[in-house]
Amino acid sequence: MDFILYLCMLLLPALASFYVNSSYGKNKSIPNSKKMAGFEVARKLLDENNLKDIYVVETKGVLTDHYDPKRKVIRLSSEIFHGDSIASLAVAAHECGHAIQDKENYTPLRIRSLIFPIVHFATMFSYIVLFLGLLMEAMEMIWLGICLVGMGLLFQLITLPVEFDASNRAKQEIKKLELANEEEQENVREMLTAAATTYVAGVLTSALEILRLILLFGRNQNRR
Repeated sequence: MDFILYLCMLLLPALASFYVNSSYGKNKSIPNSKKMAGFEVARKLLDENNLKDIYVVETKGVLTDHYDPKRKVIRLSSEIFHGDSIASLAVAAHECGHAIQDKENYTPLRIRSLIFPIVHFATMFSYIVLFLGLLMEAMEMIWLGICLVGMGLLFQLITLPVEFDASNRAKQEIKKLELANEEEQENVREMLTAAATTYVAGVLTSALEILRLILLFGRNQNRR
């Protein structure tokens, strides 16, 4: 059972990562028909949604794109920022989807932002608590550690609707503003679907990790 759990925990993120990289590799080589760079796409979507106060800046790395709700900034990786590919179109539009969520006070986004400091603290100390509980043979502390690990899963579950909704908004905006033809829209859907699998894989992997911990420490408790 432990081997199967470990195998699934390794395979799920690996398969999701392969799917994303494969889709990104394909679509970053296909120019969009409007010849718009990611920066231009983001700027147009933001301006059309009365979000002129949000900045779009370049950041380092590959697929490090994200929206910062505190600073009201969309950060696009260099390839996305400068590139005029289908991938640049899809990713830039997705991050704008988060900015639109922020403007409309989208509830799951608000909840995620509120609980992030708590979850960050809980997950940071979860395995320390587990180790101390094991060292002291204190089952109450061990179960507390497992609950703290579960906070990370809760955060990921709340993240799912945030990411899916941002992708849906991106597709709607692209279609509304006629930034892509029908074939390109299909490629955008493929790109955004691939990205979504990483979040689904993250949830499943976290759930399997919690199950593994429950089975592991549950067996230890039964042996006493």
